Amino acid sequence: DPYILIFEKKLSSLQPMLPVLEAVVQTGKPLLIVAEDVEGEAIATLVVNKLRGGLKVAAVKAPGFGDRRKAMLEDIAILTGGQVISEDLGIKLENVTLDMLGQSKKIRVEKENTTIIDGAGAKGDIVARTGQIRAQIEETTSDYDREKLQERLAKLAGGVAVIRVGGSSEVEVKERKDRVEDGMHATKAAVEEGVVAGGGVALLFASKVLDGLNPANSDQRVGIQIVRKSIQSPVRQIAENAGTDGSIVVGKLTDKGDPNFGYDAQSDEYKDMVTAGIIDPTKVVRVALQDAASIAGLMITTEGMVADRPEPKGQPGMPPGGGMGGMGDMDY
Repeated sequence: DPYILIFEKKLSSLQPMLPVLEAVVQTGKPLLIVAEDVEGEAIATLVVNKLRGGLKVAAVKAPGFGDRRKAMLEDIAILTGGQVISEDLGIKLENVTLDMLGQSKKIRVEKENTTIIDGAGAKGDIVARTGQIRAQIEETTSDYDREKLQERLAKLAGGVAVIRVGGSSEVEVKERKDRVEDGMHATKAAVEEGVVAGGGVALLFASKVLDGLNPANSDQRVGIQIVRKSIQSPVRQIAENAGTDGSIVVGKLTDKGDPNFGYDAQSDEYKDMVTAGIIDPTKVVRVALQDAASIAGLMITTEGMVADRPEPKGQPGMPPGGGMGGMGDMDY
C-alpha cells in the first residue's frame, strides 16, 4: 500500500519534504513522488538513498503538459484519495501531512510508464470526476482534445488490468506477447466502433449496396464489378484455404440472406457467426476497405511502378559439371 505524493512544480531538493518523509518512514510503506520534474539535489539524494537501501521511494514525471498536466494530476489525486500539492492552493511541501498523500494497492514503475493499481480514492468522487470529463467531451469541438479527454476518462472509469505473459523460451514469450497485443488492439477497435460478423461475411453482404448504383457509363459499370468481386474475396479465400469451393460458399451465404450467417472454416459448418463468437471489429473492416480503395486508386492513376522481376519458372537443371567434376563452373 504505497503512498503517493502529487506535486505540481519541479522538485529540486528533498529538504522541504523532510517532515512528510519522516512520517512515511515510520509507517514502513514505500513512497511514489509524482512531480513536473525531479532534478539536481533531489535526484542525487534519491539515488544515494536507493544505494544505501533506505526509504523505498521512487520519483516519476507527471504526465501531459500545461493545463492538461494540472488536470491529469487532479485525476490522479481523486483516483488515489490524495491532494495535489500546489502553492497556488496555498499548500507548501513543508506543511504536507500523511492525510494529503494518495494511496493505492500497488504501483508498477517502468522506464516509460507508471501504472497505479486499485487507487484508494472515494467512489463518489471518481464518479463525479468522470461525469465532469464526459461533459467536457460533449462540449469540445477539437478532435485532439476529445481524444485526450477520452484517455483520461478511460484511466479513471475503466480501471487497470495487468496481463502477465510467460513461456518456456524467449521466442514463445514474444509470440504470446504479440498475440495479446493484437487482442488488445482489436478490443480497443471494437469498443470504438462496435463489431460485425467475422469470416468476411460483413463485406460479402455489404456488396448488396452496389446493387442500387446506376453506372453512368461502361467504365463505372466495370468499376462496380471490380469492387463487388474484391469485397467477396475474403469469404472465397477463407473457404479455399480450408479446402472448400469458394464459389459454393458465397452462393450459399447469399441465398441465405442473413448478414450474420457465415462459414466457419475451422469446423466446416455454416452458423450464426456472432452467436459463435466469430466477429471482427467494425473499425478494422472499415479501415481495410478504405486502405484497399486508396491503394487501388493510387495504382490506377500512376503512370509507372517499380516491381521485382519474376524469376523464370523453368525446369530445375542438373548441378554444373555433374558430380564432383564441376569445379570449373564455380564463380569466385
